[in-house]
Amino acid sequence: MSNSAEPVLVLASASPRRRDLLAREGVRFEVIPADIPEEHKPGESPEDLVCRLAFEKAAAVAKRLGDRPARWVLGSDTIVVIDDDVLGKPRDTAEAERLLGRLTGRTHAVITGYAFVDSSAPEEPSRGRVAQQTSQVTMRDASAEEIAAYVATGEPMDKAGAYAVQGEGARFVTRVEGSEDNVIGLPVSEVLAVWTTLQGGGAP
Repeated sequence: MSNSAEPVLVLASASPRRRDLLAREGVRFEVIPADIPEEHKPGESPEDLVCRLAFEKAAAVAKRLGDRPARWVLGSDTIVVIDDDVLGKPRDTAEAERLLGRLTGRTHAVITGYAFVDSSAPEEPSRGRVAQQTSQVTMRDASAEEIAAYVATGEPMDKAGAYAVQGEGARFVTRVEGSEDNVIGLPVSEVLAVWTTLQGGGAP
């Protein structure tokens, strides 16, 4: 039997933004990052990509945990999409400036996939839940100098699309349609509603 003080949820992500979102809601959880390649398969839609990666992350950690005791593992993946192109994290400051140059003055999609995997049955998606949520983000026009000044803060360098809506990147954002938490990295209200349902189902 598990200790009552043991975290109920395992977050398969090293993202500080996802940790902050769960902590804000008072969720008790443990962080065990997954280490899997985040590759975009040919012909894979953005929605399928984030759902697959979220499940693979959760399943990888669930396999390591096993069923002593069984735990729910939450995996997640967030991407930025514009003109049907998936924008990842910038490799350097030049790419960060280029990515932001594509986004400013326009509206883009932020898609987050999330997956709950039962550590006692990590190969069975039907035991948990895999889903995704999309938000639309509109940015104002910005000069090359403004973009360079923002990139110089260092904030964009570990963010998909090279900006943080919850940080200094908010200076460019004029509107968010849908969940802002989703843009940060996890649609936390939806995720917690699903987790509550899964716990009510008695598994794991």
